[in-house]
Amino acid sequence: MKNLLLLILFSPLVMKAQFKIVNSGTLNILDVRQGTWPISLQRITKQSDTCYVLQFRTQEYNNSVIIKTLKFKDVKQLKYFQEGLSALKSGNNGDVAEFKDYTIKRVDVYKEGISYILTCDGGLTNFQQPEADRMIAAISKQ
Repeated sequence: MKNLLLLILFSPLVMKAQFKIVNSGTLNILDVRQGTWPISLQRITKQSDTCYVLQFRTQEYNNSVIIKTLKFKDVKQLKYFQEGLSALKSGNNGDVAEFKDYTIKRVDVYKEGISYILTCDGGLTNFQQPEADRMIAAISKQ
């Protein structure tokens, strides 16, 4: 009887310990581009860590909407992305920055200026130099 009473008293404490509420938040750092082909840079904060993601609609398929996410596990990985963009900015047509999970290629287009093609995990998007400059500036503030 005494054991049953103890079990009844302590069971709510044991049950409460099995469930954990995790506070997480997503902050939109930069909307690089909106409209039909959006690109956004976000910071996701969880209880134990912070990661960054670049979300974009892949441009491989015009007739479907497929959103791809390039995840950076920490600010250091995000800074590598920034360094790749900065290096390509001062580079030449056809230069490529290859990383483990993604590739950025510089493409100079006549009358349109410098473009970049980002490929990752089956997704592809492009962006212009002003958009790259805004990403570089936003990442440098992190």
